[in-house]
Amino acid sequence: MRVDAKIQALNVAIRETIPHLAAAAADSPGTEVLMRALAFASGARWHVERPTPVGELRWSDLSAGGHTDMGRALGMVADELKSPPMPDRAVSPVLVLVGDGHYTDDFDAGLRRLLAEPWGREARRLAIAIGRDVSKRALKAFIGDETLDPLPANNPEALARQIQWASLSGVQQASQLLDEDSTRRIYLAQVRSSVEAEVADEW
Repeated sequence: MRVDAKIQALNVAIRETIPHLAAAAADSPGTEVLMRALAFASGARWHVERPTPVGELRWSDLSAGGHTDMGRALGMVADELKSPPMPDRAVSPVLVLVGDGHYTDDFDAGLRRLLAEPWGREARRLAIAIGRDVSKRALKAFIGDETLDPLPANNPEALARQIQWASLSGVQQASQLLDEDSTRRIYLAQVRSSVEAEVADEW
């Protein structure tokens, strides 16, 4: 499947996941689920700039192409995980990296910046590998556990399932940690890369 088809599948998967996240948050009183998204094709920029309650989130489509500045993106995430802007009391954030694992900048420097922040080290870091032409090195380094592989997504249906599972797991984590008289926040940072390699007719 070509790059444009992959990115459209990603857009559809995220759009379909948002109502499930909103419903899960509504079923967890006292839990506020905030979501941001960062794109890093030919530079890095916040696609969803401010932490947005999932019930208010309206997804606008991403487009693919250009260089894959994964290291720069991780550095930007690191800046947002400093305290402040991160609150002192929060459930560890959930960071989801979605891509094929290929990058065109200094990924290792970006990852070091992320892990230098306490919230970066404490974050639950998940990776979803899109397609069959995947480079696992960066995705496994992001996860931080050599025994774990990124979640495979070789077709649109698998991508939708993995994004939904990865996102909802953060809400479930907060529900387990929630005290009766405290409100916790979860920051879901959906981090994605441009997918450069093309595969004809399949992922």
